[in-house]
Amino acid sequence: MTYAPVDIEVAVKRECRRRRYSERTVKTYIYCINRFLKFADKTIDRISKKDVRMYLEHLSENGMAGNTMNVYHMAIRFLFEDVLDKRIWIDIRYSKVPEKIPIVLTREAVKKLFSVIDNPKHRLMMQLLYSAGLRVSELINMRISDIELDKNYGWVRGGKGNKDRLFIVADSLKDELRKFMGSRKTEWLFNSERGGKYNMRSLQEIIKKAAKEAGIKNKVSPHTLRHSFATHLIEDGYSVTEVQSLLGHKSPETTFIYLHTASPSMTKMKSPIDNL
Repeated sequence: MTYAPVDIEVAVKRECRRRRYSERTVKTYIYCINRFLKFADKTIDRISKKDVRMYLEHLSENGMAGNTMNVYHMAIRFLFEDVLDKRIWIDIRYSKVPEKIPIVLTREAVKKLFSVIDNPKHRLMMQLLYSAGLRVSELINMRISDIELDKNYGWVRGGKGNKDRLFIVADSLKDELRKFMGSRKTEWLFNSERGGKYNMRSLQEIIKKAAKEAGIKNKVSPHTLRHSFATHLIEDGYSVTEVQSLLGHKSPETTFIYLHTASPSMTKMKSPIDNL
């Protein structure tokens, strides 16, 4: 008879922590498992391998990326084999992970990048892109009135999908932003020399030049800072859903890509060579 815990979430958390999995793994697994259980719509003791296959086929038919499907697959296998102790082998091949994984800078590389930008305005723009995970278009279209320093946040107005969203204002940037905003004579937070919106191409050239001076060999763009922001939050233990809201993603599945760019500490595993 299959073991059926009274509370699945509690059982998953307990087993994850027994295995020293990180909190972000716990949160991700629970999210994936809950989505699967909702789809299966059965009591836990009646769920079978067929239900798993049907769910993964459902995800695939709806265009889910291979790397995200792998996360779901691993979570469901963990539920069956490690939590429920259900002796069935889920012999479904993992989806192929696309070769294109976002380029992400290490924290040290981000610091180095900022340090080589001499122009205070240019440096502040790059720091804001990274610290808030902004898209270039969101930074360019930002008005001074969108920043609420006394509340430690700002607003992206009419972002992707024409939606507003809140973003965090880093404590380390507040004084500089306050001083910078006080000197502005236009409605735009960052304006061109002519007083209009800043040019996107100019931002791309700034970061390209800075990356070269910092000795960063990977191709770096302003969007690289957004990828790095999301990855570093995941590494710090924030959940996919928390990061999703800050990035303005419609679906958490879009944010799952950053589980693959985060440093491999999800299970805190050590290579066996370290024990030789």
